[in-house]
Amino acid sequence: MGFFKLRKPAGMSDKEFYTVWQKEAEAALEAVKQGAIKAIWKVAGNPWVIAVLDVGVGDDIDHALQGLPIWKLGYQQIVESIDWIPLRPYENWAEDLKRLAAEAP
Repeated sequence: MGFFKLRKPAGMSDKEFYTVWQKEAEAALEAVKQGAIKAIWKVAGNPWVIAVLDVGVGDDIDHALQGLPIWKLGYQQIVESIDWIPLRPYENWAEDLKRLAAEAP
């Protein structure tokens, strides 16, 4: 899961900022259709986006980011920060718990 905090740079017009974000939104929604993004939300009241991505390895994250319009068009300064939280299926954790509980002293 990725938390993307966006910020309009000083000197950038609202029109330019929202135009770039619109291109990013189009790419993100296409990625949802293709299954690469499992879910995506815009945080109400803040220029932040939360997305659940389906990636195999960390390299896939870099490739995905570098293919997005914000990076391809040279606007990566719009992204103030990205925080990643790796997620795993809870069912897998439940299986691990069975083993951990059985092995616990």
